[in-house]
Amino acid sequence: MGRRSKKEIEEITDLPGIGPQTAEKLRAAGYTTIESIATASPAEIAMISGISEAQAAKFIAAARAALDLGEVETAYEFLQRRKQVRKITTGCKALDDMLDGGIETGTITEVYGPYGSGKTQLCHQLSVTVQLPEERGGLGKGAFYIDTEHTFRPERIVQIAKAFELDPMEALKNILYARAFNTDHQVLITDKAEEYIKSRNIGLLIVDSLISHFRGEYVGRETLAERQQRLNKYIHKLLRMASVYNIGVLVTNQVLANPGIYYGDPLSPAGGHVLGHGVTCRLYIRRTKGDRRVIKLVKSPYLPESSIEVAITESGIAAVE
Repeated sequence: MGRRSKKEIEEITDLPGIGPQTAEKLRAAGYTTIESIATASPAEIAMISGISEAQAAKFIAAARAALDLGEVETAYEFLQRRKQVRKITTGCKALDDMLDGGIETGTITEVYGPYGSGKTQLCHQLSVTVQLPEERGGLGKGAFYIDTEHTFRPERIVQIAKAFELDPMEALKNILYARAFNTDHQVLITDKAEEYIKSRNIGLLIVDSLISHFRGEYVGRETLAERQQRLNKYIHKLLRMASVYNIGVLVTNQVLANPGIYYGDPLSPAGGHVLGHGVTCRLYIRRTKGDRRVIKLVKSPYLPESSIEVAITESGIAAVE
């Protein structure tokens, strides 16, 4: 038989070398799509399926060929492809302006700050605004919300949806919610999320918070290296999903206090260099007075550092008049 055409390769069982048993093992581990296979490493696939790395490399190569991944292109061609990148409005014009239109798809946006600063409020709001039609700055798609700290509140979604003139019950139905109880469960849910991205038209994946379980389970200097390795792998998984499916990924992060800093802000994001290098855009949010917050753009590939003041209201995060 001749080589399968790209159009014929639609399911993982269409890839040469993947039989029913191997496919079952891969699906159980969250590798349910051609995209998930194409962006995996031979070592990952071999460990999960029990086949050799050489065999794994062959059907990974077939998956990449089917999706045209790994092709060399000019910077001009890359620029044209970048035009597929979308922006998801935050629902706050001042914040959108600072971000040049909103949260970018195909990348990871991190929001870090102390407890009660408003990180989860922003997650709730974006899980609603992603559902807005394109002419209003949304994608007309749903959100997948991974909650590690039990802070998601559907009642808050109802308030925000009403403020944006969306049907609250429909808004809730367009948000897939999963509570993660430990790091293993968090990784498993993230793997499973991949199959819903296509089947449920998901435009935004939220992890609130990304590092909570990692910090709680890997305690002490002797576990730091293992934690960072696992965190690095998890961040790269999120980045692959963002890139392959052109969705927005929003993660929240906790802060560390440096007692050696006597002047200025002693708080810094947890996760070290692994997280700092892994995320594309980094926002720092902190309290000021009452309902006021300052949001600072700390890291971006092309935007300058800047900051704005916002207020947390019943209707969501809004610009200060």
